[in-house]
Amino acid sequence: MCLGIPGQVIGMVAGYGGQLALVDVAGDQRRVNVGMLPEETFAAGDWVIIHMGFVVEKTDRAGADAALAGLELLGRGQVAEESG
Repeated sequence: MCLGIPGQVIGMVAGYGGQLALVDVAGDQRRVNVGMLPEETFAAGDWVIIHMGFVVEKTDRAGADAALAGLELLGRGQVAEESG
């Protein structure tokens, strides 16, 4: 597993060879590249893991929640180090 941000696909962006998806990431809409997973198809409602602007994994809601929990743990560790 890599350090990635979970998001939910809103839809595919027209053009770009079918390689760009519009994804909701914590309430912000971002365009991300799905070209690293050519064997996958993406539709509104799908959950993905994003790293550096690229979808690196198609997942489900449980996988997205687990990725978010991991990111939150990393953030808490950094805050604890700064206040300590």
